[in-house]
Amino acid sequence: MGELPRPTDLELAALISSKICHDVIGPVGAIVNGLEILEDDEGGEQRSYALDVIRNVTQQASARLQFARFAFGAAGSAGASIDLGTAEQLSRGFVGDAKHKLVWRVPHGYMPKDRAKLLLNLVASAITALPRGGEIEVTMDGTFETANFLVRCRGTSARPPQYLSDFVGGSAPQLDAMTIQAYYTWRLAGSVGMQLDIAKDGSDVLLKATLL
Repeated sequence: MGELPRPTDLELAALISSKICHDVIGPVGAIVNGLEILEDDEGGEQRSYALDVIRNVTQQASARLQFARFAFGAAGSAGASIDLGTAEQLSRGFVGDAKHKLVWRVPHGYMPKDRAKLLLNLVASAITALPRGGEIEVTMDGTFETANFLVRCRGTSARPPQYLSDFVGGSAPQLDAMTIQAYYTWRLAGSVGMQLDIAKDGSDVLLKATLL
């Protein structure tokens, strides 16, 4: 078991920036490819295909950036809370409707900002628990000020989310653009006084955040 990492503020900011760039560079590259197809297609035969590609990946890039703005950034800093209706919309856009299905059973209302950010990051972690796709069910109990979270990952080959289980278990994978989201989730839970647990319930994987 390695010593848990504690990057400086500058290192953490750089790693989060790398994570966001990693998430959007694929869709942006696809937009460029679509534009190149339009430029080269003098007869217009591939125009419809290229426009569909551009439209789809633009929506994907936009959803990822909006999600990152709240999950990692300072969105909502003017206030002390975030509307969970907004959190639901951001989560639905981020999860999409292809491999994964989001079931949101959290009432709308305002929650302290960092707790809402933790919930968003648990949703992102749940995607890595379902490499072959499946259902992500999000629930909470308690009040908006004292809520506990439960994210159930249901699907074929469900597994503990990549890297998050390492940090929760006390081990220390190297911090990079691939591991930083899990690390940030773990640190965020500690900052709001919540304990993270990962458990199995039959073939499902449960991500729990419980108020200490």
